[in-house]
Amino acid sequence: MNYKAVKGTRDFLPVQMQKRNYIFDTIKTVYHSHGFVPIETPALESLDTLMGKYGDEGDKLLFKILNSGDFLSNKNISVDNYKEMTKQICEKGLRYDLTVPFARFVVNHMNEISFPFKRYQIQPVWRADRPQKGRYREFYQCDADIIGSNGLANEVELLCMIEEVFQKFGMKVKTKINNRKILLAIAQYIGREKNLIDITVAIDKLDKTGYENVCNELREKGFSNEEINKLTPIFNITGNNEQKLEQLKGILNSPVAEKGMEEVKFVLSQCNALGVNDIELDLTLARGLNYYTGAIMEVKAAEVEMGSICGGGRYDDLTGIFGQKGLSGVGISFGADRIYDCLEQLNLFPSCLESSTDVMFVNFGDSEALEAQIQAKKLREKDFKVEVYPEATKIKKQMSYADNKKIKYVALMGENEIKEGKVTLKNMLTGEQLTVNVEEMEHHIF
Repeated sequence: MNYKAVKGTRDFLPVQMQKRNYIFDTIKTVYHSHGFVPIETPALESLDTLMGKYGDEGDKLLFKILNSGDFLSNKNISVDNYKEMTKQICEKGLRYDLTVPFARFVVNHMNEISFPFKRYQIQPVWRADRPQKGRYREFYQCDADIIGSNGLANEVELLCMIEEVFQKFGMKVKTKINNRKILLAIAQYIGREKNLIDITVAIDKLDKTGYENVCNELREKGFSNEEINKLTPIFNITGNNEQKLEQLKGILNSPVAEKGMEEVKFVLSQCNALGVNDIELDLTLARGLNYYTGAIMEVKAAEVEMGSICGGGRYDDLTGIFGQKGLSGVGISFGADRIYDCLEQLNLFPSCLESSTDVMFVNFGDSEALEAQIQAKKLREKDFKVEVYPEATKIKKQMSYADNKKIKYVALMGENEIKEGKVTLKNMLTGEQLTVNVEEMEHHIF
């Protein structure tokens, strides 16, 4: 029998959970400081909600759940078309991301929320992908979205939040932006507007698979060499952000291209005025998801070989697929699992995370343990994390337990100390011991 965790999923030990909670708490702190409020949605969504929102590749990566009961008894299942077969045997699936369920949430709760609505959500998502470094089948996303507002100030705020989060982590990152209107203009320029999704899906892999593989993928989808060659000068544009936009303006001459470039200029200038100026315009950035319509952004670690650790963009009418037209939104998502791997590799986790307890009282027996519990309760009321060892076993074993858990202090209250109203505190890091009055104990715990 194989009782290991399913490939692409993981168990987390206590120390790992403390590090993960540090990531979640840091991101939440930034979200709260910008006025975002939390929501949650179910792990399960109907396939009607999920299918068709992420493109063909996304549909194939959805974890679909078989209907319960004897659902096959009266069905003639055809396997010629996986989409049709799926409809016959599955009605539900695990959520692929947090954005599409959020759009459904907004439509279902229109009368209970005020707009613009600023929400954050930190929950797991699932993708039936091939597991590899930095890519899991179950992983957490930390989303923030603003829906019900068209203002580009929202994009600026999200980019500021990205910088704040990674500054708190002490991580150097590379932030890139583009605009789907520019990509649409490029598709129009080569005469392939109807194939925008094919283009974005292909060029989104440019930094992963290389230019030749992207060209081959486009050829397989019916693009001619002439059409592909027209793309080459655009993706070879270099220089700073202003120079890139100027060169692009010389190639693309359409209202949609002008609109996209205006939006990029506004976002970059506003961010620069706020001191967030380390943002690069990358014309090859596409983000393969179908629902993006405006600004798109992506973040990678500068010092670790890792895929995207944060990304997002503008979606003008995602709620329209659920019957509520005209609600524009924009959002970002931090990949907690990849950020964890980066912080671990860069040794950027605070050392204090390894200890979950400030003080452990040694157990000398029932009467001493009762006094220890009384003192422990008093310390907990003052926000210290305290435990009393559960049984009066050998002192060496109790000290070893405290050492393994990296507990900061061990408190010893034997019969004599209790009579004198004193306690001996041992600093487990330095080995120093100090006997103080019980009432003064809290002043010696740091």
